[in-house]
Order: sequence, then structure tokens, then C-alpha cells
Amino acid sequence: MTATAPREEQLWSRCAGCASLLYRKRLRRNLDVCPECGAHTRLGAPERLRQLVDPGSLRLLPEGLPEADPIAFVDVVPYPHRLTAARAGTGLAEAVVCGTASIGGHPAVLAVMDFRFLGGSLGCAVGELITRAAERALDDRTALILVTASGGARMQEGALSLMQMATISQAIAALREAGLLTVSVLTDPTYGGVAASFATNTDLVLAESGARMGFAGPRVIRQVTGRALPEGFQTADFLLRHGQVDMVVQRRSLRGRLVALLAVTRAGRPARPPVPRQEAAPRRERLDAGGPGPTLPVSGDGRATLTGPATAGDEGPAVLDAWDTVRLARHPGRPTTLDYLDSVFDGFVELHGDRLGGDCPAVVGGVARLDGRHVMVIGHQKGHTTAELVARNFGMASPAGHRKALRLMRLAARLGLPVVTLVDTPGADPGVAAEEQGQAAAIAENILTLTVLPTPVLAVITGEGGSGGALALAVADRVLMLQHAVYSVISPEGCAAILWPDRSAAPQAARALRLTAPDLRRLGVVDEIVPEPAPAAHDDPAEAARQLRAALLANLLPLLDVPPAMLVRLRRQRFRRFGGVRAGARAGAR
Repeated sequence: MTATAPREEQLWSRCAGCASLLYRKRLRRNLDVCPECGAHTRLGAPERLRQLVDPGSLRLLPEGLPEADPIAFVDVVPYPHRLTAARAGTGLAEAVVCGTASIGGHPAVLAVMDFRFLGGSLGCAVGELITRAAERALDDRTALILVTASGGARMQEGALSLMQMATISQAIAALREAGLLTVSVLTDPTYGGVAASFATNTDLVLAESGARMGFAGPRVIRQVTGRALPEGFQTADFLLRHGQVDMVVQRRSLRGRLVALLAVTRAGRPARPPVPRQEAAPRRERLDAGGPGPTLPVSGDGRATLTGPATAGDEGPAVLDAWDTVRLARHPGRPTTLDYLDSVFDGFVELHGDRLGGDCPAVVGGVARLDGRHVMVIGHQKGHTTAELVARNFGMASPAGHRKALRLMRLAARLGLPVVTLVDTPGADPGVAAEEQGQAAAIAENILTLTVLPTPVLAVITGEGGSGGALALAVADRVLMLQHAVYSVISPEGCAAILWPDRSAAPQAARALRLTAPDLRRLGVVDEIVPEPAPAAHDDPAEAARQLRAALLANLLPLLDVPPAMLVRLRRQRFRRFGGVRAGARAGAR
């Protein structure tokens, strides 16, 4: 709908779907759905909650988040100014409202996103609030209902916003383990990092009529492919036809469907009393602590000490300007995953296929030996020549690639093999076919599975670490990064196109995103920087391989001594610290 006057004075609205002039009170009585054509107007979080929960039952969860500008991001408008304007315009503290309530008499915890607040983008504070909501559901042993409305991760918070995808996913994994229902309700629009994590890795996924959901947005897909999009592309009915949602629900029926689902769940599980709040608090205090991240044991030969975020002066080798680093990370001569499999590992045996009908060439994986120890190695594969790059889709994985990786990770866990991932991708495949095959859900399932995988996981960003496509292989016990690699929530060109007048500001965006290895080491996103030969890895591939092999051994050996349950616990703690409280603390220290 388009407004023609301030909301409190508005008597009439014109429908954006059929252009009918509608009496505002009639429209409100119809839950902001056009009575002529059925078009669903976007709702703010307060109105959505009013429609869903039992009257008088809503109890908002405390926010208590400090001001956060974790990477001191500035484009044409400083990030704190954007936050202030969003708060003034919406009356909300952030892009999500969380609370406990009952729906048809059934208790639940809800986290409802609001697109009006910076496009419903997922930043550290939003991630922290949704994670706390999931933890409250776990403590109370109630269902968690997520209502999504988002353009994706918040680029003004760089890679820290990307980490929220893992943080929330592992909270959902904990609810799965406890046998508690999780439901996401997709509303218009739901894209990017939200679609590729908690919007699609819940037990049930409902789509409100008219909602659109996908990993890549329509404009990006048109730009990349140069193709017109199919009729109804990424709409709720499209998602239902392609098996990506459980049902499409009209707004007037949404509350009733939730009541029915909550009733079935409650009937199928013996009632258990909620955990008293004073007993649950110590667990959350340990996970929310703003101090250093978890420390793993040192191996018997003392070759590595694995710690949390770096302190000042501990950022490893110096790097070039951020934009120069981006160009090095993309250099066509840079060693690829297959190059490292030949030079760093021994006896690699490649395994193919996702067992569902595809074998994505952008992802290679299989068993190999590292210093005599068998490991499962999975990585993105680009190529050096134009023909190789095209054949490998420039290292951009399709859903089949992510599902192949998932199959190999699970196989490694069953065989007791550690997993080593080599990340080098501009991002996941942004094509029409990838969206039809469930790109967002494929990425989301990888992220969730890695949070609970009971075997050591060691990830290395070897070139480009692009957005959710990179994170799908980088939720690990230890994350290493080559000296001239980059890791970011969005490409500098994409960020510049959105926040600056044009894409020519990509060098400025690269600096603002804090995407270099020293930046990310300081933020605790990566644990160690692997030196490269001067001037870069492609100038001396043999030396680059030697450095990588040494770093892999130094970091993998200590992980082999950690019991599986402890590995998972420490991995979860590693990502739990990327919430709003920790980000605020870092910002204040800059």
C-alpha cells in the first residue's frame, strides 16, 4: 500500500496491487489486506504481534543493548546517524521485537522483525536479541516463532553481521536437540543472510501470502545472469511449488494455523515445568561473557595455543591497503583448492555428488592425508584460466555444491575424520536455477549442521570469503586466513552500489568493511593469519603451500585431543560471543 497522508490522519489508502482506493478503517479491520485483490501490506512488528498473540499476554523481553558501531563504519552517512534516524522513524530500538506470549492459550516465544528499521537488516544487536529469545524458549521449554522481514545481513557491521547467522543457527540447533518446535513465518521480503539461516533452518517454514524469499535478490540475479525472471519468481507460491515452504497462509488464517501447530506439539510431548529463571541465568552469563573466547587444550608437543580474539599488536603480518588486498585475493594466479590438495595434502581421493541429482563443480571434496592423518577436505574451486573459471562457475556453489559439502561433513563425523575447509568464493551462485533448488535453505542447513558436527572443523579463508556462501564452509573450531585473503558480508562493489552514489566507490567500501585479515583478527572473526610469500601467494605457490601446511598442522593437532562434546560446546561459545554486547564492548575500545 502507498500512504497519501500521515498515518494518524489518513482516511484513505490506495492499494499498490490493484490501485483501488480503500477506506483506512475497513483496511485495518481486514488486517491490512486489500479486500479487492488480496494484496498484503507490510506490517510493523508491533502490529504483527497484536494480530498474532492473545490479548494481554505479551511480555517483551528486555533489550539492554549498548550503542554499537563495531567497525566504525562510515559511508556518505555515519552508521550511528542511520541508527538514530531508524529509531526515531519506527519507535523501536532495533529491527526485531522479542517477547513471550500465548497464542490460542499455548505459550511461545516470538521474535518479530520489522523491515522499516534499516530494511530489517541482521546486525549484532538483532542477532543477540533473537539468540536470547531462542535461549528463553529453551529455558521455558516452549516453541520459538520467528517472523522474518529483512533484506539480509547489515553491511555496516561487516563480517560481524555475518557471524550472527551462525550464532542464531546454533541456538536453533539447541532447541532441536531439546525437542522443542521452531517455526519461521516468512513475510515480505526475506532475503540474504536471514533467508540463508534462521528463516529456513527451523522445523516448519510458513510463508504469508504475497511474501518473497530468496538468497539473492531479483535485481542482483538480473544483473548477473542478464535474464528476465520467471513469472512469480521467489513469491510464496513459487516457494511452495519448489518445495521450500510447508504452506502458504493468508494473513487472516495465520494465527489459526499457528494455534493448530502449537497444539499438536504440546499434545505430543509430556508437559515439563519451565527451568526457573535463577537456574538458567548462569548458563547465559557464561555464554554472554565479554571476555576472551574459549581456549582449547595445547597438544603434547606444545605447538599451538588456541585462544579467542586478538589483542592490540597481535594481528600478525601486515597487509596492503584493503582494496589492494581485494585485488590480490582475486588474482587469477592465486593457488586454488585443487592446487593446495596437490601440494599440501597427500593421496587425495575426490568424492562427487549430493545424492539428490547434482554434482556442483564449484565445490570439490574428498579424503586425503595430512602428515599421515586422514582428513576430509572440502573447498571452493575457481580456476586460473577463463575456461576453468567458467567451468567451475567462478567458485560460486549451487545448492548441489552445498549439499555435497554437507554429505561429506556428515560422512567425516561418522568416520571420525576431522574436516578441513578451504574457502575461496565471491559468494553463492546467484542464478535462477539456484533459487529454484533452494539456495537459501541449503546454506542454512550447512551452517546449522556445522554448529553441532561432533568432529574437529578447521576452516581457512584462502582467497575471497564472500558472504553466506563462504560461511557455509567456515563455521569451525578454528578459522585461519591467508595474509592477502578477504572475508566480508558483501563485496565492496555491492556495498558501494547500495550505500555510495555508484560502484566506483568500491575502494572506499573495501576500507569501511574491515575485510582484511588483520581487521578480522582484531575482531575475533579469525584466529590466526597465515603468512604469504612476498609479494603474494601466486608469486611462490610452493612457499605458500609450505606455510599453509604448517599452520594446518599447528591448529589441527590440538583439536584432535578434544572430546567431541567439548568441541561442540566450545565451537558454540566461539560464535555466541559475536552478539550485541560483545560488539558494543569492542566499539567502545576503538
